[in-house]
Amino acid sequence: MVTMISLQGDPRLSHHHQHHHHHQQLLQQQQLQLQKLQLAPYNDDSLAASSSSSSSLPNLKHSQALDSHEVDEGMLIAHAHQMYKAGNFKQALEHCNAVYERNPQRTDNLLLLGAIHYQLHDFDMCIAKNEEALQIDPRFAECYGNMANAWKEKGNIDFAIRYYLTAIELRPNFADAWANLASAYLLKGRFNEAAQCCRQALALNPHLVDAHSNLGNLMKAQGLVQEAYNCYVEALRIQPKFAIAWSNLAGLFMEAGDLKKALQYYKEAIKLKPTFSDAYLNLGNVYKALGMPQEAILCYERALQVQPDYVTAYGNLASIYYEQGNLEMAIFHFKRAISLDSGFLEAYNNLGNALKDSGRVEEAIQCYRQCLALQPTHPQALTNLGNIYMEWNMLSAAASYYKATLSVTTGISAPFNNLAIIYKQQGNYVDAISCYNEVLRIDPLAADGLVNRGNTYKEIGRVNEAIQDYMRAINIRPTMAEAHANLASAYKDSGHVEAAVKSYKQALILRPDFPEATCNLLHTLQVQCAPRRWDFALQHIIDMEYLVIA
Repeated sequence: MVTMISLQGDPRLSHHHQHHHHHQQLLQQQQLQLQKLQLAPYNDDSLAASSSSSSSLPNLKHSQALDSHEVDEGMLIAHAHQMYKAGNFKQALEHCNAVYERNPQRTDNLLLLGAIHYQLHDFDMCIAKNEEALQIDPRFAECYGNMANAWKEKGNIDFAIRYYLTAIELRPNFADAWANLASAYLLKGRFNEAAQCCRQALALNPHLVDAHSNLGNLMKAQGLVQEAYNCYVEALRIQPKFAIAWSNLAGLFMEAGDLKKALQYYKEAIKLKPTFSDAYLNLGNVYKALGMPQEAILCYERALQVQPDYVTAYGNLASIYYEQGNLEMAIFHFKRAISLDSGFLEAYNNLGNALKDSGRVEEAIQCYRQCLALQPTHPQALTNLGNIYMEWNMLSAAASYYKATLSVTTGISAPFNNLAIIYKQQGNYVDAISCYNEVLRIDPLAADGLVNRGNTYKEIGRVNEAIQDYMRAINIRPTMAEAHANLASAYKDSGHVEAAVKSYKQALILRPDFPEATCNLLHTLQVQCAPRRWDFALQHIIDMEYLVIA
């Protein structure tokens, strides 16, 4: 069975995990049967019982054709299956290893060994055990399917597709392989092929709930929300306790902004499957979106209890600690995430931010550079390096990073704003104004951008344009004291003294501890009043302070 679980915050927007199916192999001519395992993309789910899983210990004991050695092997494998189904993978591994020591040629045991190693996230050993089985039985379709699952987890989707196709070539009616192939095509963005595979899987087995769920994920990826909803609901109609469908349904509601239903459905998924690490992670994301960080932390920690190498959970934990200002814990968890996944781009960038905020700037630079070594066009890392060089007053270096950011991305205003500041410091007002124009093109309601452009206009004597920008900023953000003070200054420069006094007073009402505005108001009143009326000017200040205090 197949599932694709969708994830919100990380910089890595999804995770794709796997669970298991039973297939059977005839062990002896006496028709004693033991189950084979076929992995499918969901990690911790228990094995679904096969309709022909009637093999049992009494059958083993009463089989006259089997010697005691074979009976012991059968009992060990049966126990291994029980341990596997219960999620006790290490105990299952002990039983299978005991069988392997006695008989390394048993392909059913090799298949189960591969499944166990997969669950323990040792994907290389999973592949190795399936390859051993294929050396004995080159037409063992389930082994190709399981190897494909492992390659998919290792990130080699092309290898995964190749092995799924081989499994299907050997067994054209292999519904699970069709469903798993659909999930691989979905990861590659090959939506048409993914849809065809899902429908082929459902044609072979209309009750394959994971195929319904995968089809829902495919619909969701194409923006067909109602169709995705229908697929998840159909999966739950067939199997109401299908935790994966509850989780995927929750993700649909989370993306729609219905956090209450998302919370409810993730909790339902966890109730049905207490070891569902992805559901814990996503439940944490919902709590974070609801402004409940402590509950989110508990969910991420629970996900790590279930899956100790869960990189995304470490990253999400680190992000919450960073937002709370707990830089030490943020740094620890970002480093832990990187130790588990050396290619985790966002962790390098975010670790750099935490280190910089901690005053460890040289280490931060190394993190940003490591991020850029992995992805030279990473816009946030480029911008962050530019910010450091700007703080060091290395304007040329800073400008080069901001320009590099703008060459690889669109819709980000910060590099334009920072470039404008550099151009102003260099006396290049024309380019500074052009950059502020870009800031306002990206965000027409950027009050700060309007004030900054207004300041630039004012510096080059274009006072009327400055006044227009300050007034627009005030209309957008009436409580912006700087906009009122700068408008007052522009009024004063253009001879509108009464309007200047009014705007300075408004700035001081909004921010009483604004010494620049106080001094400028005093000077404006001094200009407005004749020297012999200086006492009158002082009374204006006293009256104004009284109003502010009141």
